Amino acid sequence: MNAMTYGLDIAKSVFQMYWVDSASGEIHNRRFQRRELIEFLANCPVGKVALEACGGAHWWARKIQSLGHRPVLIHPGYVRAFVRTNKTDAADARAIWTAAQQPGMPVVPVKSEEQQALLSLHRIREGLVQTRTRECNQLRGLLGEYGLHFAKGRKALLAELRTRRAEIEQGVPPTLLRAIERQLMALRQLEEQIQLIERDITAWLQSEPAAQTVEAIPGIGPMTATALVATMGSAQAFRSGRAFAASLGLVPTQSGTGGSVHLGHISKRGDSYLRRLLIHGARVVLTRSRRHPAWAEALLARRPTNVVIVALANKMARAAWALLAHGRQYDPSHVSQRPA
Repeated sequence: MNAMTYGLDIAKSVFQMYWVDSASGEIHNRRFQRRELIEFLANCPVGKVALEACGGAHWWARKIQSLGHRPVLIHPGYVRAFVRTNKTDAADARAIWTAAQQPGMPVVPVKSEEQQALLSLHRIREGLVQTRTRECNQLRGLLGEYGLHFAKGRKALLAELRTRRAEIEQGVPPTLLRAIERQLMALRQLEEQIQLIERDITAWLQSEPAAQTVEAIPGIGPMTATALVATMGSAQAFRSGRAFAASLGLVPTQSGTGGSVHLGHISKRGDSYLRRLLIHGARVVLTRSRRHPAWAEALLARRPTNVVIVALANKMARAAWALLAHGRQYDPSHVSQRPA
């Protein structure tokens, strides 16, 4: 047992820490305010500070690292199994401390401030895109109530709204027409905000060699490349490409007993945003690309298309890890070999 391990349960203003004194063996489970916690960490013996990878955890990890300690981020799902009774701050802090003692416990790599800022841009863009889609669907539904039907897709809808303006003015009451004009103006503003955020993301891509390396993989564009590099943090944090793919939920679930193991659907663990980007990129490769991987063609002959798409997304994630872990450039003719 490593006595100089601290289990820290973080919140907005109240923090709970559990640790065992290395000299006396005395158990401590103490509550802190924010300022008190920072002062305590600055003066306590240096050790490993474990905390859940939740909101604000990466900032606290960087702060703890600046105070001389070694931060360890653990997925909350791994901590929950060690909560003995009721879920309280004190019980959570003890469970975090216990989880950090387990050999082989997977950890979440600490993200730098730049990586965290880039992922925040992705989250803002994703929210704006969802709002834009919701507004377009609402427009289509409202106009459909007056017998006006439009083609599917955002671009087709906006194009028809411009070309069929006279028809809309005749079929829609003036009160609703004014509201629709305001909604179209809001859609244009949303589009401008999305373009500005995409410009900032592309600028980061041009200054990050790792993202440029990953972008060379078929099916990975600027959005996926930047999100993948920022989410991964460091390739050395994962022992293999399969471990990285598993952290994104791109591997099948396993269940069984008595030596018989059954594979199910993908686990869907980890970052759902990055997983969705990889799956969409793989779908484009299989449905719109002229040249498909030979193994994918053979797999399509015996498995459903969506299964092959997820398999290709898995392979893309593993290829990205291999390029970053070994410092290589993408080569479509490369054949990996096991070390002797």
